[in-house]
Amino acid sequence: MWEPSIKGFKAWLQLEKSLSDNSVQAYIRDVELLLRFLVINKEQKAPAAVEPADLRVFLKWIHELGFSSSSQARILSGIKSFYRYCILEQISQTDPTTLLEAPKRKRILPDTLSFEEIEKLIAQIDLSKPEGPRNKAMLETLYSCGLRVSELVQLQLSKLYLDLGFVRVRGKGDKERLVPIGDSAIRHIQLYKQTTRTQIQPQKGKEDFVFLNKRGGPLSRIMIFYIIRNLAKTAGINKTVSPHTFRHSFATHLIEGGADLRAVQEMLGHASITTTEIYTHLDREFLRKTLQQFHPGFAKKE
Repeated sequence: MWEPSIKGFKAWLQLEKSLSDNSVQAYIRDVELLLRFLVINKEQKAPAAVEPADLRVFLKWIHELGFSSSSQARILSGIKSFYRYCILEQISQTDPTTLLEAPKRKRILPDTLSFEEIEKLIAQIDLSKPEGPRNKAMLETLYSCGLRVSELVQLQLSKLYLDLGFVRVRGKGDKERLVPIGDSAIRHIQLYKQTTRTQIQPQKGKEDFVFLNKRGGPLSRIMIFYIIRNLAKTAGINKTVSPHTFRHSFATHLIEGGADLRAVQEMLGHASITTTEIYTHLDREFLRKTLQQFHPGFAKKE
């Protein structure tokens, strides 16, 4: 039901819209995310049968997974484009996205975890399970390097320079950067490579990916969301925790520790320093809360 429509949509984006390969892949991922949601919820609907109510539940689902408001808006934009294509090709007679509004994009201070909460979450990983060493290595790397989830799942063995303490990461716009990696992450990557990963036969063309699923392919970003969300729940952490929370925490802990803003910008792979500057606001919020908590003259008057 969906496969021919998605293939046609891809060709339309390439030929009619002349979009770049990266943009096309992003639009296709948005539609595949909707399809995955329908499968998970046992809604075997064709594209034409999807209703606005289904999409409202879908938006609630991706919000609960931890996608930011800007990511939710971008995903909805991709699905709106898909249905524009479906109307043009008469795959669907109605557009279920017409009355849907994208979440408001707010520049808010993101949730962060303390170092102790990071440690508590990672400690919930059951290392006796086959996926345990892999998950431990992934989360140690995510926090140690401040990676985006897309950068983590695309990390390659040939780009690991563990003897030098660096990894080469492909970020937004296919830009590569060198990021330092901590000793704990190095140790767990090496342990994973020497144990669990040797028991998996990589799929053809996927041999260079560091983190593999049990079928030998790279992990999906959604799978990382589920792993982290379940660990946070087990750890009793009552915050909205996602892979990006690890990245926010990485940056916040560096700034709170006195790190140079330009160095943090380089490690995060931000094109503009203004994007990184949100973490100086986080730092100021941390200082304000510290003052409220410990300064006798700052206490609220009854």
